[in-house]
Amino acid sequence: MGFFSRLFAPAADASPAPSGWTDLPEGEASALVLPDPEAAHLLAQFDIEAAIVGHKRWLPWLGTLLQGQRDERLRAEVVDDAGSSELGHWLQGAGRAALGHFPAFEMLLRRHGFFHQQAAAFIRHIEAGERAQAEQAYKACQHASRQVVLLLRELQKGLKTPVVLSKK
Repeated sequence: MGFFSRLFAPAADASPAPSGWTDLPEGEASALVLPDPEAAHLLAQFDIEAAIVGHKRWLPWLGTLLQGQRDERLRAEVVDDAGSSELGHWLQGAGRAALGHFPAFEMLLRRHGFFHQQAAAFIRHIEAGERAQAEQAYKACQHASRQVVLLLRELQKGLKTPVVLSKK
């Protein structure tokens, strides 16, 4: 089951969605969209595109371990701490302060933490010589990384494109 199908699973009784299921309550905006002044301040404070690029560097770096290369900086006890990365540091500090009240922020924080847990598990399997388990953990890293990037891109779009709700 895919990431979004778990989030938006059909009703257990297979009943169709109500006709107004896409309507937001009056006066509310998307969970990923900030008002203009807040968005401008956040974008000035944190470069989301740079965070995406930085996060994407993790997979090739971890992949070098599958090829038999060693890197002393890739230690499981350090990688396991999601706050040790630049993105994690921001998410747990200024990002939480600016976005913590948005429901989607918690999802981003959890997916990022899961990525780091899987990366640490991957390193432990590599160090133990458990190739099959390492490959499984690496696949979990890839999946979690894609989710983190997707959520960051959605956040980026929400910050750049304010939603205007029309009254019906």
